[in-house]
Amino acid sequence: MDIMIIVYAVLSYLIGSIPSGLIIGKFFFNTDVRQYGSKNIGATNTYRVIGLKAALPVFLCDALKGAVGVVLLSPYGPMFMILGGILGMMGHNWSVFLGFKGGRGVATGLGVLIALSPIVALICFLVWGVIVYFTKLVSLGSIIAAALVPVLMYFTGESFWFVGFGGLAALFVIVRHWDNIKRLLAGNELKVERIKKD
Repeated sequence: MDIMIIVYAVLSYLIGSIPSGLIIGKFFFNTDVRQYGSKNIGATNTYRVIGLKAALPVFLCDALKGAVGVVLLSPYGPMFMILGGILGMMGHNWSVFLGFKGGRGVATGLGVLIALSPIVALICFLVWGVIVYFTKLVSLGSIIAAALVPVLMYFTGESFWFVGFGGLAALFVIVRHWDNIKRLLAGNELKVERIKKD
């Protein structure tokens, strides 16, 4: 095996592990987002705690982490592109810099999806946006959008590898949202609204 595949795979995980929400919150807004709201380091909780001025760059950085993993391994074909994307998502969800804790992987997964299939990514993002706009439930939008990925991959004629990735990524996101699913069913899921810090 080409040694660079291993190097790029490790880099994909390490880049994915960079805790964008924690870094941006602490260094630019003197706020540790892990202390408030859902205590998650992702863009949604960053918005609740700090606002759009922090949430947008966190979202973009998290998405970029996923796309970088795909691009790094793109010279080696579809299977390795997917590997790079999955490693980026794993890094975000189980960051080596945070004691193997992290976010939900939605923005990072979107970055992977953009790099693999921009059309599917756009459709899923629009579906997510409509659901969040009307319900204020980011978790609901994320779960439904994730579930759509393998279906859309199939119907847009993407390769077997991409369809398989879509199914794996959907499972990945849904499992990471298991607590959110329980709260949704109980009717007490947190909405994407600003909170007041103590």
